[in-house]
Amino acid sequence: MSVSYKNCQSCGMPIAKGDKNGTEADGAKSRKYCIHCYVGGRYTMPDMTAEQMQEFVKGKMVGMGFPRFLTGFFTRGIPKLERWQSN
Repeated sequence: MSVSYKNCQSCGMPIAKGDKNGTEADGAKSRKYCIHCYVGGRYTMPDMTAEQMQEFVKGKMVGMGFPRFLTGFFTRGIPKLERWQSN
């Protein structure tokens, strides 16, 4: 049985509903990554570091209307996500 994650293991975005999942090389839905981070079995931003991902997500959140002071709280766990554990 494979594990399904509630959040993308690259950026932390919720994927539990199944409509934001990325895709594997065979076109199947990814159980680990969102559509913004993983398409066709590859990372969309392969050279990004965990710290760069945190800054990228903070910028997206501010653009969505989140107060900047809260973005650090919501992105602090990104370096602990599965994608970044081997880096």
